[in-house]
Amino acid sequence: MSDNKDTKEKTKLKVAIYWGAACGGCCVSVLDVHEKLFDVVEAADLVFWPIALDIKYEDVEKMPDDYIDITLFNGAVRNSENELLAVLLRQKSKILVAYGSCAHMGGIPGLANFSNREELFQRVYEECESTVNPAKIRPQPVCEIPEGKLELPVFYNDVLPLSKVVVVDYFIPGCPPQTERFLEVFQAIVSGAELPAEGSVIGANEKSQCDECPRKKTENKKIKRFYRPWEIEDDGETCFLEQGVICIGPATRGGCGVRCIEGNAPCRGCYGPPPDVPDPGAKMMSAIATMIDSNDPEEIKEIIKQIEDPAGTFYRFSIPGSIIRRKII
Repeated sequence: MSDNKDTKEKTKLKVAIYWGAACGGCCVSVLDVHEKLFDVVEAADLVFWPIALDIKYEDVEKMPDDYIDITLFNGAVRNSENELLAVLLRQKSKILVAYGSCAHMGGIPGLANFSNREELFQRVYEECESTVNPAKIRPQPVCEIPEGKLELPVFYNDVLPLSKVVVVDYFIPGCPPQTERFLEVFQAIVSGAELPAEGSVIGANEKSQCDECPRKKTENKKIKRFYRPWEIEDDGETCFLEQGVICIGPATRGGCGVRCIEGNAPCRGCYGPPPDVPDPGAKMMSAIATMIDSNDPEEIKEIIKQIEDPAGTFYRFSIPGSIIRRKII
């Protein structure tokens, strides 16, 4: 009986989960499997998960290379600690997955690439309305105190997606990824099913959100006014774009189950671009341009001005992984 138990334990997958620059939503999506958690636990042992387990970095360093079967790395690379763990987990993992929008493309933290390190620190530690810091003290990577040396990670100038730091085997998009997609991928790995080519986006479709969207669309619809969602009364049936509300569906992969659309909210673009779209922001600008009902350059400019924060809207989740990558200063 003991031998059988030992054999079963040895065949269980070793799984690691790490968060870099992230909000924690991706970790919650793993827990959202509900009763399916028992299936996950039966098939896998968690060997590293800072949010849930008291396992130190030194413990990971002592693991043999390729000891971990699969690592879900969520969050972007924002500082030296994130980079250190990205390199370490790549070394220790057979399969490294960029899990969620931030690891996939840079995500919401990547919007910081519209500024630089100095601008961010100046705003947060000196100019913020709630900050009282007359001495303009800022965090330092190393601080000597009587008790010893205190260290903080080095804050990088740029936010990077995981693939800009290490080789990534697979990408699971979403903010956060849909729990159903996580289970599908996990079960495929457990069953030994043939996986797509390395570097593939999995747990998503190749077609755009518009191909899955149930809302009504018309041909050659033109608009003269853009609205923010709260400025109009959505009819619940018509394409958001045709109502003048920015929806990133044309530049976003399907596969999420159009959850936002079903909740009467426009797509934000968290699943990233389809495979034939190299830059989601450029794709959205192209889609918007075809809908503006005017040939007058001045009128077109005025219509475009109605779009609130176009850069932050079109590249909400993708600026570090896009062609432009950051604001040039």
